[in-house]
Amino acid sequence: MVDSNKTMDNIFPWYDSIWLSDYVRAKRLIETNYPNKYLEFVDAFEPLKTRSNFETMTIDNIFDDETFARIEDSIAQLSKSELERQELLRFGRLVVHDNAYFTELHHQITPLVSDLVGELVEPSYNFLSLYNNLGICRVHMDAPYAKYTLDLCVDRSHSWPIYFSQVRDWPEDFDNRSDWEQAIETDPENIFTAHDLIPRQAAIFSGSSQWHYRHRIPQQIDNNFCHLLFFHFLPKGMANTIDPRNWAKLFDLPELSQLYPRLLQEVGDMSSGYMSEKQM
Repeated sequence: MVDSNKTMDNIFPWYDSIWLSDYVRAKRLIETNYPNKYLEFVDAFEPLKTRSNFETMTIDNIFDDETFARIEDSIAQLSKSELERQELLRFGRLVVHDNAYFTELHHQITPLVSDLVGELVEPSYNFLSLYNNLGICRVHMDAPYAKYTLDLCVDRSHSWPIYFSQVRDWPEDFDNRSDWEQAIETDPENIFTAHDLIPRQAAIFSGSSQWHYRHRIPQQIDNNFCHLLFFHFLPKGMANTIDPRNWAKLFDLPELSQLYPRLLQEVGDMSSGYMSEKQM
């Protein structure tokens, strides 16, 4: 029997690692207690894994002048009450999740993103990220709610590149060492490439299978900033399977529900991002 107190702790140390921690925890439970169901469970999540030859794409002017002007206007009109502050100290940013207009755009670009990534996808969640002088994005992989992400640079004070590795297998056997960030960034098996997005330029990457990070934003002026709009996508038809709250029923294993006593109480609407820090 799984110790539910221990399972409340993450296995992995990076931001957005809760889903993978829960997936690995569930695999271990099934492999030990229900080995006849192990392959069924693992195979169900294969669509969430990214093909090894996927490469980051850079796209210019994905939105026309009128749409981009409305994006800028929507940001300018945000009230203070709409700006979420829970990531201000850790990431140096204010965020806005699932704004109505940005959600409309999210659905509009879904067919294009499907064509570009080579598989049918559906919108997961989106958020606006307003980085300031404290801006940083430590190395991490996303939960597969963001198997693919379109990262749009809306505006910036100066160059601030993001670094992407090539597609890697999910790090399910990661060594949770104290210098884990340095270990990822200096691992010769990880080949990082810098992408320095300029305003109106976007990158499409696979955040759940590519390590990515930004160093601290360079202090070049008094008010350094970078405004980014993230549209996240998951494979079409996977929204039900991806949600850990459904696993006990989907796989007819009631014991799986004991893995998530905290998440079952605290995780909000999955459409707003299961891995979002605002829900933790």
